[in-house]
Amino acid sequence: MGHHQSIKRRDPYFEGWYFKHQSRSGKALALIPAYHVDGAGRSSASLQIIAEGGSWWLEYPEPQFQMGQNPFWVQIGGSRFGEQGMQADICQEGISLQGWLRYGPFMRIRSDIMGPFRFMAGMQCAHGVVSMGHRLEGRLNLNGEVLDFTDGVGYIETDRGWSFPDVYLWTQCHWPEGGGLMLAVASIPLPVGSFTGCISAIFHHGREYRLATYRGARIEGWSASGAVIRQGGYRLSVELLEERRQPLRAPVDGGMERFIHESLCAIVRYCFWKGERVLFQHTDRLASFEYSDRRSSGLC
Repeated sequence: MGHHQSIKRRDPYFEGWYFKHQSRSGKALALIPAYHVDGAGRSSASLQIIAEGGSWWLEYPEPQFQMGQNPFWVQIGGSRFGEQGMQADICQEGISLQGWLRYGPFMRIRSDIMGPFRFMAGMQCAHGVVSMGHRLEGRLNLNGEVLDFTDGVGYIETDRGWSFPDVYLWTQCHWPEGGGLMLAVASIPLPVGSFTGCISAIFHHGREYRLATYRGARIEGWSASGAVIRQGGYRLSVELLEERRQPLRAPVDGGMERFIHESLCAIVRYCFWKGERVLFQHTDRLASFEYSDRRSSGLC
C-alpha cells in the first residue's frame, strides 16, 4: 500500500500513521497523526501522543492538516512528519512537545503486507508497513523531560479505511542487529459471516519472513495474552508478560469514537521456530502490544 491516499471525500473514512521512536536508554514515544471523516461528513484531524507515562489527544480543524507524496509527508498544526524525519511544536493544556528527529534509511518490506487482501472489496481497514526500522538522530522535549533518540530506532506503519476491526491483536518490536517484527491478527467481517486473518513481517539476520493468511498461515490461538501462528514449518509465538496500557482513540465509521488501550512499553516474549529449531527467542521490554474487543467493551 502506498503512503498517500486521496482525502477529498465525505463518506466515512480515516487515514493515520503510527510513528514509533525508541532510544538506546529504554525510552519510547509514539505519535499518530490522522485525518478522519465521520458519518455526517464532518472532517477533522488529530494527533495522538503516547509515552510510557501517559497519552494525549489533540484535535485540529481540517485546514491545519496537509499531506503530500513523492516524497511522503504529513503536517498537522505546527508539527511535520516525513521520510527525512519529524519536527514537533506543540504547546497545549497538559502537553508540551518540541524538537526534531532525523530518520535514517527505511528498512522496507519486500511487498505490500496486505498481499491480495488489499483487493478485497469491503475491507474495513487496510494496513501498511512504511519502515520496519530506521536509525534516529535528535532530541525531543516532552513536558520538560529531554528524550535523546540519537542512535535509537524508529518504526512507521499506516492504516486507512473507515473502522478498526471489532476484535484485533497487534504487536511490534525491535531487537539488536536490525531484527524486528510486526504481527496483526483480526476478525474480518464479510458480507456474510467473517473470518480471522493474520499478517506478519519478521526481519532476522538480514532475511525477511512473511507469515500471513494469504500464504497459508493458521492461527493456532490468540487472546489478550498473545498468539501462536503456524505456516508450513514455521511457528511464531507471542506471549505478553507485562503491560502498561495507555488510552487511545480509534475509528468507528470514520469518527474517532472508540477507546482502545495500547502498551507502548510492554514486556513481550517472542519465539520463532523452523521445525524443531529455534531461529530466535527474544524478550523485549519496549514492545508495543494492543488487544481490543469491541464486542465486550462497547465504544469505551
